[in-house]
Amino acid sequence: MDQKIITLYDEYTHSGISRKDFMKKLAVLTGSTALALSILPLLENNYAAAATVNEEELETETITYKGDGSDVKAFLAKPKIKSNFGCVLVIHENRGLNPHIIEVTKRVAAEGFIALGVDALSPFGGTPADEDKGRELISKLDPEKNLQNYLLALEYLRGRKDGNGKTGCIGFCWGGGMANKLAIADPKLLAAVAYYGAQGKAEDAGKIRASLMLHYGGLDERINAGIPAYETALKQNHIDYKLFIYEDVNHAFNNDTSPTRYNETAAKLAWKRSIDLFRQKLS
Repeated sequence: MDQKIITLYDEYTHSGISRKDFMKKLAVLTGSTALALSILPLLENNYAAAATVNEEELETETITYKGDGSDVKAFLAKPKIKSNFGCVLVIHENRGLNPHIIEVTKRVAAEGFIALGVDALSPFGGTPADEDKGRELISKLDPEKNLQNYLLALEYLRGRKDGNGKTGCIGFCWGGGMANKLAIADPKLLAAVAYYGAQGKAEDAGKIRASLMLHYGGLDERINAGIPAYETALKQNHIDYKLFIYEDVNHAFNNDTSPTRYNETAAKLAWKRSIDLFRQKLS
């Protein structure tokens, strides 16, 4: 697919552009409204297409914990066969805790961890089915309360009797940015993995104690613009980090429900690197 179309879709999903305006611009790029409508299903997420985890060896449940001013709901998954697991906080994209991120949470659990996918939109009643509404609600979150809700999720994980007290986090897009923020805010965090997420503030890099792993798509100019300043700060502060840029792949390359942006080769390699880090730091 024309990269201009993918870039336009990225703009639509990460800015205030309305669906109406997006469709107008898409019709211009494709040459007609009819072609724009035919291409749209290839751009939007198809949750039915996601790879599924065999849940026979997993325990899953919806839990609620006390957040900053409100209860927070989350999806928890863990292996059945033993205890004393390392714990991984899974942080969703800018649409909320959708079926894809629930699936990712199961995948982390299947690798041998307690995995917790927090619904950041809990203060608004939870993630809506309408993704445009989800993106709108994300922008209305109180940043400090939202950060506290994630920090409290890490404390919840550390307090679980079936865990070993060691915590890491993994986030995607909006969640990748949050993973960087948690690495700065929580000195007890041992590993933070950010997929194509906004970088932390360079002046705060010295606060990081976690081992960082940063994954970026080579075609993701919007997010990649922030790499040089952040990497310079990480080096200057002697932070333990690894940064990978996967050439010729787009933002959201890990999302297998997004057919035009998903890249299987890059996704599998990034996933192996991420899980290897968690096994090294959380076991």
